[in-house]
Amino acid sequence: MRPGNSSSRALWRLRRLPLITTKFPNNPGGESASPRTVAHNPRYLHWKRRFAHLARWLHTYLSMLSFAILLFFAATGLTLNHAEWFDHQQRPTVYHGTLNKAWLNTPDSDAVAKNDIVNYFRTTYRTKGALSDFHVDGQQCEVLFKGPGYEADATIDRETGKYDLTLSPFSLVATLNDLHKGRDTGKRWSAVIDFSAVLMTLVSLTGLTLIFFLNKRRFSGLILVAVGALLAWLVYSFWVS
Repeated sequence: MRPGNSSSRALWRLRRLPLITTKFPNNPGGESASPRTVAHNPRYLHWKRRFAHLARWLHTYLSMLSFAILLFFAATGLTLNHAEWFDHQQRPTVYHGTLNKAWLNTPDSDAVAKNDIVNYFRTTYRTKGALSDFHVDGQQCEVLFKGPGYEADATIDRETGKYDLTLSPFSLVATLNDLHKGRDTGKRWSAVIDFSAVLMTLVSLTGLTLIFFLNKRRFSGLILVAVGALLAWLVYSFWVS
């Protein structure tokens, strides 16, 4: 209950003033604290938090950025390891025909009209992929087109101009497997594989870095890292000849 007169009210306000205490460092010897200890710890904690935040940010957004490519290489790693499951899906088709003899009947093998022959197969049969090989000898020519999940092989008789063309479009899974291996995919896809490898490395390293900021799980996490590496080494040592 608040007092009525002015003197009692003043005394009541004084009693309600907050108690202010000052905490002195535990330094019974009277020695001054080391400036390095006072200044270093806050700075260290500040940069530790900043680094942890950066590692967490990189790990999160690099994981999101590389999610699709990580899933792709994980899934195709399984299908690539069991390619025999999908061999029955290959259905090669053979075509026969005759080329212009003027393109082939030349005294010099180097004078064979390679561009005309390649354009003929591309326009007539819509052959895909890059020209992998064009071999010319005295009796015949061999033309090979290759791409991811695709192969076209033509054998041409130079004297008669007759040819046998075998088109081998593979299944979607075989195409994905070739993309995983980077086989017959060209320089651009090779750059995509390199970029994916860098992303996966960064995701792994930032994930490993984060364990050092989890004091309660640091030891067990590092033990699991060591166990995983040891298991991989043991499998290689005892089961891979």
